[in-house]
Amino acid sequence: MKLATIKNGKRDGQLVVVSCDLRHCLPVPGIAPTLQAALDDWEAAAPQLQRAYEALNAGAGTDAQPFDEAACHSPLPRAYQWADGSAYINHVELVRKARNAEVPASFYTDPLMYQGGSDSFVGPRDAIYALSEEWGIDLEAEVAVITGDVPMGATPETAAGAIRLVMLVNDVSLRNLIPNELAKGFGFFQSKPASAFSPVAVTPDELGAHWQDNKVRLPLRVDLNGKPFGRPNAGEDMTFSFAQLVAHAARTRELAAGTIVGSGTVSNKQGSLHGSSVENGGVGYCCLAEVRMYETIEGGAPKTPFLKFGDTVRIEMHDDAGRSIFGAIDQTVRHYEEKAR
Repeated sequence: MKLATIKNGKRDGQLVVVSCDLRHCLPVPGIAPTLQAALDDWEAAAPQLQRAYEALNAGAGTDAQPFDEAACHSPLPRAYQWADGSAYINHVELVRKARNAEVPASFYTDPLMYQGGSDSFVGPRDAIYALSEEWGIDLEAEVAVITGDVPMGATPETAAGAIRLVMLVNDVSLRNLIPNELAKGFGFFQSKPASAFSPVAVTPDELGAHWQDNKVRLPLRVDLNGKPFGRPNAGEDMTFSFAQLVAHAARTRELAAGTIVGSGTVSNKQGSLHGSSVENGGVGYCCLAEVRMYETIEGGAPKTPFLKFGDTVRIEMHDDAGRSIFGAIDQTVRHYEEKAR
């Protein structure tokens, strides 16, 4: 089934069931007022939501309304936990190579993960706000899952059974703030502003054969200022599956229902800078930092700028028939002062 949260003036929005074709939606206050409420009582709520989803797709009932992606918040407008991994080691290898550093052997067996801010996400059509372009504003297109309750020390098999929903994410990074933060030895904070998630979150069965080994085996489509920027396959070169990432997050703690775990920037292995872009026949990139890494490796210095005010970012995933699965994250970079006007 497909679920979304509509903005309604309340912090956690209103849960709706969305038709498979993303054309209609149905509020379900009698089942759960919010997605978090549904996740808290998943065993009881999920079968009822599934029946509502099937009825909506069959055209039954009169309460359906047009589905407007622009009216959506992130499926979870706030979450108890947002833990983002780095499952695509190619991305890490490029970062290290650009500064002539080796990738530690443990990175291939023990996932990287940081705990992000989850008190306030932004909607998929909301602006990317910043106070300065000098912060090095960058997109990061990823896939993420939402879990149910996960026990401490869960195995990957147990973790896989706790995956409730799948969605897309733009995990914005402020690249020029990262080095000083990491130099303190305490991880990201100011360099990681609010993330935006796709309008719709889907149960893994909606992906059919493309949900395989707890990975989404479909291209992630990223456009920058209306032009193709990335088309990497999210299932390829993913060193750690979502089951492994969730189990890693739960190694020393229980995870509460509504925990979000991200894949990290999707990245496929490619050849040279010249052949890696979409326009040159490659699969492109899911962040600007990766282009800049190629430029540094091959030319000694980056040339591509980070995002500027007015730039647009679109992140989406299509099924085999070319239909949008999750709806689109479609954001414009804005100066924060505009929000108060």
